[in-house]
Amino acid sequence: MNIDQIKGQWKQLKGAARTKWGEITDDEWEQIEGERERLVGVVQERYGKAREEAEKEVDDWLAKM
Repeated sequence: MNIDQIKGQWKQLKGAARTKWGEITDDEWEQIEGERERLVGVVQERYGKAREEAEKEVDDWLAKM
C-alpha cells in the first residue's frame, strides 16, 4: 500500500491500526492523519522502540493491509 492509498483510506485503516497499537491516544491518531512518518514516530515513542524497529513494524503492518 503506498502513501496515497494510506491517506485516502485512513479512516478505514485507523480502526485496524488502533487494534494493533492500542496505547496510541485518539488525539495522536488524529495528528497522524495517515502519514507513515508520523505513525512511525508515535509507535517509536509510545512503545519505546528503535526507529528502525518501529519502521519495520509499521511497514509490515501496511503490507498486510
